[in-house]
Amino acid sequence: MNGWVLAAIIAIALIVIVVKRLIGEPLNGRDLWAPPVILTAIGLYTLFKTDGLHAVDYAWLVGGSALGLALGYLRGSLVVVYEKRGFLWQRYRGRTFAAIVGTLVVMFGYSLLADKFGMQAAARPIQLSIGISFIGEALAVTRQGIAMRVPFAPERR
Repeated sequence: MNGWVLAAIIAIALIVIVVKRLIGEPLNGRDLWAPPVILTAIGLYTLFKTDGLHAVDYAWLVGGSALGLALGYLRGSLVVVYEKRGFLWQRYRGRTFAAIVGTLVVMFGYSLLADKFGMQAAARPIQLSIGISFIGEALAVTRQGIAMRVPFAPERR
């Protein structure tokens, strides 16, 4: 698949996710976990197909992944999880968007450092970065939902 087509599909999917979460949506496991797992899998597949990566690339990749996971968790802790109609719902708020902007700034800075110290661009699939960040968010949102002792929303039919 053409890289631009894949990037456009991912961008559209992310926009849809963010708009739905801004409005508020039922919180169910599939919608919360499937997109980040799929994006992470695509990123890992891309990474494993890439030849010529070195130890420095993997070291920066591990550091960036840990940072992305932590920032995603922070962002997820700012998501409002609430009960509506007997099930969990979630909604982004202003602080969530501030965390998104902060995440982008920090990860951009990390990327510049990684480039300066020898990490190859091919060692940084964007799908992997986005997927890991959303896994961190999903972990925090799932933790909030479980703590509320309200059932997750059922799957849509």
